[in-house]
Amino acid sequence: MNLHLYSSFHINYIINNRNYYCLFIKSNMRYSHQRETIREIISSTNTHPTADWIFHQAKHKISNISLGTVYRNLRQLAEDGAIRTIYDGSVARYDWNTESHDHLKCKECGDLVDVHLVHEKFTSKVKRKFKFDVDNVEMTVIGTCSKHT
Repeated sequence: MNLHLYSSFHINYIINNRNYYCLFIKSNMRYSHQRETIREIISSTNTHPTADWIFHQAKHKISNISLGTVYRNLRQLAEDGAIRTIYDGSVARYDWNTESHDHLKCKECGDLVDVHLVHEKFTSKVKRKFKFDVDNVEMTVIGTCSKHT
């Protein structure tokens, strides 16, 4: 690892956070205060925020950040596996949880909640019925959350 690319703050951060350390080694992504702020904003919420919401949160921390900078850094973080992009219709949302998982989406308020559903019967049925080998299943189940029932 080429340690001279990173500030001493970043080296301390790398030592304290193994997942991010792996991300930098894998991608050779240089440290960026703006990118780190954006990643922290996403990691601080379970709401699957939009770029616009992230931009407004980032403005509180970095007053001169632009929406274009937010989009570029979101793309870089997603390409490097630090976050994932979820498409909710035509809206891109961002998730810190990069593990395979499903979502429950409320049709009343639009909340998107992470869940882990069991897929063994589903994948075996797809294999049997369509002769198709399933590698991964990620579903969004749409309904009404407990706030509206």
